[in-house]
Amino acid sequence: MKRTYKGSCHCGRIRYEVDVDLEAGTSRCNCSYCSKMRYWGASVKPEDFRLLCEESGIGDYQFGTMSGHHRFCMTCGTAPYGHGYVEQIGGAFVSINIACLDDIDPAVLATLPVQYMDGLHNNWWNVPGETRHM
Repeated sequence: MKRTYKGSCHCGRIRYEVDVDLEAGTSRCNCSYCSKMRYWGASVKPEDFRLLCEESGIGDYQFGTMSGHHRFCMTCGTAPYGHGYVEQIGGAFVSINIACLDDIDPAVLATLPVQYMDGLHNNWWNVPGETRHM
C-alpha cells in the first residue's frame, strides 16, 4: 500500500514528499554510479513525487545513455533523488534514495524487499554474481 514519506538531503535544502509502496520493492544496482554512491532506490511515477523546494542549487549529473538525471544538493552533496525516462521500465520515473527518507522506522527499512540489478554489465534484469557488498 502506498504511503507518503518526506525526504531530504543532509543539510535540508532539498526536500520532497513521495507516495510510494516500499513493500512493492526497492532496488540496488552495481553500476559504477550506484556502487560509488551505495544508492538504494525505489522508483515511482512522476505524479507521486513532489519537490518542496526551489530547483536552484540542485545539481544534475548524467552519464552513459543520458537517460537518467542524478540530482544532488550543491551545498551538502547528498543525492536524494533522480529522474529520467526509460521505455523498458514504463517510461518516465523518479527514483528516490531510501536512505534520504526522514520519517521511516529503521525496523521497516530492515524488512524491505530488495531487487539486485547487474547494471555494471548492462544486464539490468539479472542479479549480479555477488551482492553482499551492495
